[in-house]
Amino acid sequence: MNHNGHLLDRRRLLAGAAAASAVTLTGLAVASTPAASTPAAAALPARPAARLTNRDRIATAALRAPDGSAPAVGVQIDFHARLTAWLAFWSANSPPAWSTPVHVVGRVEAAGDALVLHAIRHRHDDELRAGFAADRRDASHLATLASLHHHFPSVRVRPDGAIRVGDGPAGFTGTPEQVAFAVAACRGLWSDAAATAARWTEHAARVLARTGQHTDAATHAGWAGFTRASLRRGLGTESYE
Repeated sequence: MNHNGHLLDRRRLLAGAAAASAVTLTGLAVASTPAASTPAAAALPARPAARLTNRDRIATAALRAPDGSAPAVGVQIDFHARLTAWLAFWSANSPPAWSTPVHVVGRVEAAGDALVLHAIRHRHDDELRAGFAADRRDASHLATLASLHHHFPSVRVRPDGAIRVGDGPAGFTGTPEQVAFAVAACRGLWSDAAATAARWTEHAARVLARTGQHTDAATHAGWAGFTRASLRRGLGTESYE
């Protein structure tokens, strides 16, 4: 089923915050520096430390610690921009009856470039509910994993089900975590029990074909399509049947 009107409304609501934050992601490049012992290295200025900004929200959602407190935390500016774009993406592909997220429950690590995500809460029928909860290993868990893999290169599930996300540009890199997610998604979301790590691209290709895409999942475009479709299927906004 399709909910195009819902997706457009949700995108309009969050697009402003996502677009404003995403501006910081453009035009960034770090040149490699020679060894410190060379004259050239001595002439180069020291690489500036990553700038942190104090934030108590991600997009329109309040950032809550797992203990329920809501302190402002130091987050690297680029990482906060990526988190804002990710949450807008997750929300835009959530069911129509869900409000935009009101709480993101997690812990930002000291360096400000990683988040351990425990829950995403929204309102539904005037009740506060968890659209994702770390201790609930269901389709919404896989769907949220898909949304994070869509936006970040480093996504790891901890033993308690919480998800650690590290900063960096999105894309397929072939990490064990990405392959493990692809296999789990094929099995748990797309009912393909035969999916394996050795031949996961074949199974992912069948998923992409169901969405009208005929491309390799181990490419930038294919990975983006696979994770997007898995998010929508896991949250129940599109069946692709």
